Amino acid sequence: MNLKDKIRTVPHWPIEGVMFRDITTLLEDPEAFKQTCDMLYERYRGMEIDKVVAIDARGFIFGGVLAYKLNVGFVPVRKAGKLPYKTISESYTLEYGENVVEMHIDAIAKGEKVLVVDDLIATGGTISAATKLVEKLGGEVVECVFIVELPDLQGREKIKNYKMFTLTEFEGE
Repeated sequence: MNLKDKIRTVPHWPIEGVMFRDITTLLEDPEAFKQTCDMLYERYRGMEIDKVVAIDARGFIFGGVLAYKLNVGFVPVRKAGKLPYKTISESYTLEYGENVVEMHIDAIAKGEKVLVVDDLIATGGTISAATKLVEKLGGEVVECVFIVELPDLQGREKIKNYKMFTLTEFEGE
């Protein structure tokens, strides 16, 4: 199965000129969703990982499944003001604006090996902020993983000091 065929493109959303890659169509297809989760599990099942950090909100879907299957802790990275306990924060720019993400101050212990998960990498702002949060707490980023990469937006450059893995990509469309 070609996962790329299971992802819908929505032109000019959320703003004019953006070709939004919508994974909800992949999620709605039970075989595609299962295959995606199984592929991620197969990649990481033998690695030393203590926590899966996932980015709000679509990263939670895959990160939650992966943490469960790997039998490790799950840590949400959320938009500012959404976590109930003390947090650390990191601001970043993305392809159509600016934002701040946060993580609980006690989410990662020093020396823990962390896999960072999101559905898509575009300009790399969000994932870069998430890796900084992990490192502020003393964690070690093992790899950053995405379902989709948009290589034309060069997000990989913002996390070039980390290993990165993607399942599919959309170029120049």
